[in-house]
Amino acid sequence: MNQHINDATSRMDKSVEAFRTEIAKIRTGKATTALLDGIKVDYYGSATPLSQVGNVSVLDAHSLSITPWDRSIIGEIERAILKSDLGLNPQNDGTNIRIPIPPLTEERRRDLVKLVKKIGEDAKVAIRNVRRDVNDHLKKQEKNKEISEDSLRDFELQVQKLTDGHIVKIDELIKHKEVEIMEV
Repeated sequence: MNQHINDATSRMDKSVEAFRTEIAKIRTGKATTALLDGIKVDYYGSATPLSQVGNVSVLDAHSLSITPWDRSIIGEIERAILKSDLGLNPQNDGTNIRIPIPPLTEERRRDLVKLVKKIGEDAKVAIRNVRRDVNDHLKKQEKNKEISEDSLRDFELQVQKLTDGHIVKIDELIKHKEVEIMEV
């Protein structure tokens, strides 16, 4: 039975980590290299992550810099950034690309908070789905007389505590990101 609990813990942890990664990509008005994590550049015919074709760094609180290792792809990097729905306007000086991070409007901040909450709700649904899967499996075992009713109740309680703990983690991440976004 412990393997079911361990499996549930692992899957729920992955959901929390996926949520954490997803919200790191959301702009807060401050420059962070995580903003560019999802961008892929066409490098000799294959979609390559931006971080693998150049050095991405934070210049100051409101700008990023990309220094490509191969200067011939500077135009491809620029196009990839423009195509990425991030609303960023890269500035190419021939050797580097500078990306100013524009300040967020109040309305845009509220939209981003809604987006974070929606992504958080999706993560909670994923966690609840893990709980449902484990409980279904445990009920089958109880039905097949592999475990007793009392054991089933105990395991269901453990899984519920696990679920509650992971949902609290998601809620904390949402609150933290909301404060970060609304900070002017």
